[in-house]
Amino acid sequence: MSYYPEHLKYSKDHEWVEVTGDRRVRVGITDFAQKQLGDIVFVDVTTVGRDIEVGEEFGTVESVKSVSVLYAPVAGRVTAKNPELDGDHELVNSDPHGDGWIIEIETSGSGMPAGLLDAAQYADHIAAEAE
Repeated sequence: MSYYPEHLKYSKDHEWVEVTGDRRVRVGITDFAQKQLGDIVFVDVTTVGRDIEVGEEFGTVESVKSVSVLYAPVAGRVTAKNPELDGDHELVNSDPHGDGWIIEIETSGSGMPAGLLDAAQYADHIAAEAE
């Protein structure tokens, strides 16, 4: 069974968002997503300093099973990539909602965009996808 921390928001594309400061968020993939992918072998993300829009591709996660596209759950400027992932891609598997974060974004708007789910809504979304 997957666990979805209550303090995070979730996209229907299986990314999570954590507010880390004024207009700053961290983004990663959910526990559900990493379990579907299997062992992560490579994470490739967009350049720091690039502006991205909601729904825009910002990178890929490669596993032993497949390659999955990452979609921006918020709009803004990419301010950081997780440097730990350069040497340890398995952090996405072992701690997807923590040390396995992928990018940080300075959001271009105020607050979270419409369409992000809370933990209970995301769990319901996963259950509906499985039917």
